[in-house]
Amino acid sequence: MDLNYFLELAINGALAGLMYSLVAMGIVLIYKSSSVPNLAQGALVMLGAYVVLAFSNGIGVSIWLAIPLAMLTMGAVGMGVERFALRRLAGRPIVMILMMTLGLEIFLSAIAMTVWGGTARPLRLGISDDPLFVGPLLLNRTYVIGAVVALVLFGVFVAFFRSRSGVVLRAIADDYTASWSVGISVERGVALSWAMASMVATIAGVLWGSIQGVDQSLAMLLLKGITVAVLGGMDSLGGAILAGILLGAIESVAAGYLDPLLGGGSRELVVAVVLILTIMIRPHGLFGRHDIERL
Repeated sequence: MDLNYFLELAINGALAGLMYSLVAMGIVLIYKSSSVPNLAQGALVMLGAYVVLAFSNGIGVSIWLAIPLAMLTMGAVGMGVERFALRRLAGRPIVMILMMTLGLEIFLSAIAMTVWGGTARPLRLGISDDPLFVGPLLLNRTYVIGAVVALVLFGVFVAFFRSRSGVVLRAIADDYTASWSVGISVERGVALSWAMASMVATIAGVLWGSIQGVDQSLAMLLLKGITVAVLGGMDSLGGAILAGILLGAIESVAAGYLDPLLGGGSRELVVAVVLILTIMIRPHGLFGRHDIERL
């Protein structure tokens, strides 16, 4: 076995996995703040990338101004989703909220298809397509930048959840009723978590859109994001980072060696197997909180 080839696959995969962690962070942020499983994150990633293109190509602002404008816009979208779609479901069975987020995923994807069509659109960030040489290894520059962005955001959110506002969101996730009883604005806290998740989704959409173009396929990142979130633990930001590295490396190495034998498709197979095995063997994930309830 060529060691350099193996290392190149594993490192590039780990870097791509950190970009999966950007999608998973949005899922974890909402679950950690409100105990709501979010199946709409893939569509938010896709929509964020389209909004960046709308500002950049439609209005004509520079891409580096379009990104923060899109993040603010998507933050407002996230708050709107919470206000008009989810708030009225407060106190209802969790399966109803789960189905609502799945419905939002389908709805936003359909809206994007109607407004922008199905043709992939390039999103250029000015990142060179030439590989980054690290000794004998070739690394994807966008993966490297995306990995750095993911680690920076991880640090930001760890600091946030240690702040007063972060502690309030964690209290809301633990017990809505108790939070209401002590005067915490549960609605405002949940809306904030959706706004943050939507802004993170925009960053993920920009980075992945620069690699594969912007179209409805960006919404398929939901599967990778959910797998990373479940593997790391639905309420663990650190778990999302480590699980992203692990999933990305396994997926890349498996594809590098199995695709020539199977004719492709091993990446999706690896993700599905990891998700199923995690739910069967360790449903609370590697670093998630294991709640024990008295029956």
